[in-house]
Amino acid sequence: MDAGLLSFLIFSAVKIGVVFGAVMTMFAYAVLAERKISAAIQDRVGPNRVSFPLIGSIPVIGPFLTRLGIWQPLVDGVKAFTKEDYTPEHVRKGWFWLAPMVAMVPSVLVLAVIPFGSSMDFGKVFGLDFGRQAMVIADLNVGILYTFGIVSLSVYGIVLAGYASNSKFPFLGGIRASAQMISYEIAMGMSVVPVFMIIGELNLSDIIAYQAENGWLAFPLFASKMNTDAFVLLPCMVVSFLIFTVSAFAETNRLPFDLPEAETELVSGYNTEYGSMKFAFFFMGEYIAMIAGSAMIVVLFFGGWTLPFWGLDQTADTLVKGVLQILIFVGKLSVFLGMMIWVRWMLPRFRYDQLMDLGWRRILPLALANIVLTAVLIYWNHAS
Repeated sequence: MDAGLLSFLIFSAVKIGVVFGAVMTMFAYAVLAERKISAAIQDRVGPNRVSFPLIGSIPVIGPFLTRLGIWQPLVDGVKAFTKEDYTPEHVRKGWFWLAPMVAMVPSVLVLAVIPFGSSMDFGKVFGLDFGRQAMVIADLNVGILYTFGIVSLSVYGIVLAGYASNSKFPFLGGIRASAQMISYEIAMGMSVVPVFMIIGELNLSDIIAYQAENGWLAFPLFASKMNTDAFVLLPCMVVSFLIFTVSAFAETNRLPFDLPEAETELVSGYNTEYGSMKFAFFFMGEYIAMIAGSAMIVVLFFGGWTLPFWGLDQTADTLVKGVLQILIFVGKLSVFLGMMIWVRWMLPRFRYDQLMDLGWRRILPLALANIVLTAVLIYWNHAS
């Protein structure tokens, strides 16, 4: 095998492993963060009992980590893996087993095109020349179209779960999920059209590169090259950001858009008949979708791995800079992930007619008007 192809395959496998491991860790501790944040909002303590045998006996540090709940995700994972995998007799078994995987896999696939850093020169390792590698698994020229195409597949898992459960509450949850996805997927797609009108690229790395030079689209300050377009179009970009964020809530079935689950109406919605690891797959898919949605917000509107005072003029030519870029990206992502968790415990659930009214009669016309206004402002700014 050619040495260049071998090094490419090895490094791609390493990136896949690192990204998947990091996302699974973020998923585990996002669940812990949700439990702690909800406890704080409701004046409770949250998880504070699980202790690790060796570290728990260390004075001060052990009890502190226990009260923090740092070991709780490990115990939850073991419980999910070891719980009896029960399949009810009345379900359509083949589809019942397939649905959790169909719901989870698209959320993971979206992560392949999200750039979490610029590029780093790794040189030679074990005799193979890895050279400069982009900090993204697949740097596609149609990255954003890929994400929309893949994300829309996850709803099939939910609909399939509702059908396969052969029960009225899961079936209603699946129907709600399909209607909700159709209502907000269009608005989400339209919200990013102004971004492409300004930048002229579908590649997510190029979108970050533009923001590094011209300022973040939703916050165009401290850019290395002050661009009048960024300030003239700022209102349009803020509207695009708000529409994309609201649509991301709806696409991930998070409150106030959790009508497909709606515990007070549908018991647990589409996953009512599920338990053990099959239920964990639905749970995992939801949180990974939240991570992917937060990452897309950061990439499209908040400069990805860049800071307002640190653009592409300082690419990751050293390991320290590369790690710092990744930490910046993860830090921004965590802010929006925390916001999605916080909103769940602060807002009530919409009625179903309110959900449809917001999607079709409010957000969709606003997204269309935002596209038209962006085109007018671009023409006016360039003609003047």
